[in-house]
Amino acid sequence: MPTDHNPLVYNESRPIGGRQILLFLVALPLLGVPAVWLLPDRSMLALIGLFFGVGLLAVAVAVAPLGFAALPALGFRAAGWRFVLLGTLATAAVSIAVSQIGLEPQGVKQAMKIAREPAAFLISLALLAGLAPLVEELVFRGLLYGWLAGRWGPGIAVIGSSLAFAAAHVELAHVILVLPLGLVFGWLRWRSGSLWPSIVAHMFNNGLAVVAAATLLDG
Repeated sequence: MPTDHNPLVYNESRPIGGRQILLFLVALPLLGVPAVWLLPDRSMLALIGLFFGVGLLAVAVAVAPLGFAALPALGFRAAGWRFVLLGTLATAAVSIAVSQIGLEPQGVKQAMKIAREPAAFLISLALLAGLAPLVEELVFRGLLYGWLAGRWGPGIAVIGSSLAFAAAHVELAHVILVLPLGLVFGWLRWRSGSLWPSIVAHMFNNGLAVVAAATLLDG
């Protein structure tokens, strides 16, 4: 098994294996397709909530065979406050920098437009700044990073999970904007040996965007 400067990265007794990745890929459509079919409300917020809710369940299915080792295998370990603070500041800096490119993904514009509606603000905040970043970190810096790091080491894990994270956003403008953030999150996962710094940084970034959309931007 690969080693790393931070021994916390590989100290779980049952690391993420190919079985967990396969279970996740199978569970996601098996849970998602009937859920979408049965969903009575097809609004954007309802679909976002359903998508990430199904993603959370698929992660739970994938790591269930690990038992009590699931949480440390995903990266739920203590992390120093310095990594949390550094990650949040670095994420804010990168987010501001990439925003200067001038790209405006249509999906993001639609979600932020909904967030500006007073009745939908709290739901948008909970979904876009709570559930969405939690699930994305579990999938990309938890499952995928853990599997790649266990097989090929942290360098491949950071790059591979960041590329997959960016590609999952589909729209080219969105892919370009989130790739640098994915690299920051991957670096945090590697250097801290924990999933917490990237979760906090990701939630902060999304929360700031939702609040800005609701309070600062013009209609």
